[in-house]
Amino acid sequence: MLKSILLASVALYSLAGAVEAQDISAAGISDDIKVLSSDAFEGRGITTPAEQKVIDYMSKGFAAAGFQPGGENGGWTQAVHLRQFVVSDPKLAFNFADGHSLDLKQGADITASTRGALGDVSFDKAPLVFVGYGVTAPERGWDDFKGIDVKGKILVELINDPDFVEPQLMTFGGKAMTYYGRWTYKYEEAASRGAAGVIIIHDADAASYGWDTVRNSWSGPQFDIVRPDPSTASPKLESWMTHETAEALFKAAGLDLADLRVKARSKDFQPVPLNVTLSGGYKVTASEITTHNIIARLPGAKYPDETILFTGHWDHLGICAPQAADKICNGAVDNGTGSATLLELARAFGKAKKPERSIVMIAFTAEESGLLGSEYYASNPVYPLARTVAGINMDALNVNGATRDIVVEGVGQSSLDDMVALYGGKQNRTITPDPRPEAGGFFRSDHFPLVKRGVPMLVAYSGDDMVKGGKAAGEALSKDYTDHRYHQPGDEWSATWDLSGLVEDATLYYQIGEALANSHQWPVWRDTSEFKGARDKSAAERR
Repeated sequence: MLKSILLASVALYSLAGAVEAQDISAAGISDDIKVLSSDAFEGRGITTPAEQKVIDYMSKGFAAAGFQPGGENGGWTQAVHLRQFVVSDPKLAFNFADGHSLDLKQGADITASTRGALGDVSFDKAPLVFVGYGVTAPERGWDDFKGIDVKGKILVELINDPDFVEPQLMTFGGKAMTYYGRWTYKYEEAASRGAAGVIIIHDADAASYGWDTVRNSWSGPQFDIVRPDPSTASPKLESWMTHETAEALFKAAGLDLADLRVKARSKDFQPVPLNVTLSGGYKVTASEITTHNIIARLPGAKYPDETILFTGHWDHLGICAPQAADKICNGAVDNGTGSATLLELARAFGKAKKPERSIVMIAFTAEESGLLGSEYYASNPVYPLARTVAGINMDALNVNGATRDIVVEGVGQSSLDDMVALYGGKQNRTITPDPRPEAGGFFRSDHFPLVKRGVPMLVAYSGDDMVKGGKAAGEALSKDYTDHRYHQPGDEWSATWDLSGLVEDATLYYQIGEALANSHQWPVWRDTSEFKGARDKSAAERR
C-alpha cells in the first residue's frame, strides 16, 4: 500500500517535465573534477590550505547555480570540531618467548596510529591475544572473548565477519558484511573492554582493498570528534599488519594462523594467548581543529521546512605519500566525482521551476577520517532530521561508461528502492544486488550517520554490466581502480574518461529528488529495517 501511494505521488511529476540526460552536462562535471582534483588542491586534505580553496570553489559554484548559503549564521559552512592525532617516530617490536624480537617497520610491516591517546604512548611487554574476529553479538549467540580479561592487552583480529570465507554459515550476513565486520566496530569493541590496542590482520579480499590503501589511509593524521576521554571509544594503538607479518608472528609463536582462521569461524572459538608481547611506543600530538561542511540551500516554495538532501564528501587524503615521486592523493574519483555532481545537480535545480520542498546540498568534510563530517551534521543538524524527507548520497561515481544496471546499497531497506526501479526503468536499467556485499559499502559512506538516525538515504550507482563489454569489462575496471588508484596517487582526472554512465546516474538522482521535492509524501523504511524505529520516533515528533 505504501509503495503504491509513493509511486502514485511521484507519477504526478512524470519524466515529461523532468530533466533528461542531455540536460546534465558531462563537460561541466568533468571540468569541476579536473579543478578539484588538480595538484593545486593538494588532495583536499582537511584543515590544510586546500580546504579554503574547496570552500571558495564549491560556494561560488552553488551561488552561480542560484542556491543560497545554507550553513551557520547565514554562511556557506558548518564548523565541524574535531580532534587531530599525529603519530610520529613509531618504534615497535614483537618479543618472543625464546628471547628474540621482530622489529616492525611503519608502513611496510604495520601501521601504528591512534585516536585514543592525548599524549605519547609506550608499551612494555603488552601481551598479545588472538581473538578471532573480535565480535560480541549476543543476538546471534556469538562471543569471541568468552569472558577473558583483555585490559592492557593487544588484540590481534581478523577483518570482516566470520561468514566471509564460508557465507553458507549465515551466522551473520553470509557474504554481506555486517557492521561487526568493519574496522570501526573492532576498535570500538576493544576500547570498551579496556584493551591497549588492536592489530588487524590485513587480507585484501576480506578488507576489499590492498595494503597500499591501508598504508596511505593509516600512516597520516587521524581524526575523531572531540571526546572528553578518547580512550573510551578508541584504544591507544589502532593498527593493521600485513598478512606476511602475521604469518611470521604466528609461526614464531608456534601457532598455525591458517588453522586459527578456520576455528575463528565457529561460535565455539576460544581466544588464544600468543605468548608474545609488544614493546616500544610513539609520540602523539593531539590538537583540536575545526574543519567545515559546505552547505547550500534552495528554499521550497510551498513546504520550505521540509528538506531533500543531496550529499557527498569533498575531502580526500591530501599529501599521502611524502616519500614518493607523486606525493598527492588527488581523489578524482573519490570523491571529486561526487562533489562535481553536487554542483551539476545544483545547476539543474537552479534552472528548473522552484520546488515545493527545499533542496539542500551538503559537501561533507572528514569522510576519509571516519564519516566525521556527516556524523557531526547528524548530531548537530542545521535542518531538523525529523523534517528531512530523504536524501541521496554520492561517492566515487562511474567514469567508465554507461551500464545496464544500477546497484543499490542496502537494497530492501526503504521505499526509495521503488523510485530507483521506476526512474531507472525509464533508462532501461535494472536494479542488481550489490556485487561486493562483503565490502560493507552500506556502512562506509556519509549517508550512514543519517541512516542510523532514521533518515531514508539512497546510495545508488552504476553497476558492472557495461553497455560496452558487459560484466567482464565492468568487473575488470572496478578491480583495476581498487588495486591501482583507490586511496592512491593514481586517482587522477583523465581526459579519456567516459562520463555517459555518470550522466545517467546524475539524471536518476535529479529525477528522484525532483519527484520527492514536488510531492508531500514521505519515503518509508521497510518493516524489516533496523532503522524503522528511529524514523517512527521522529515521525511522531513531526506530527
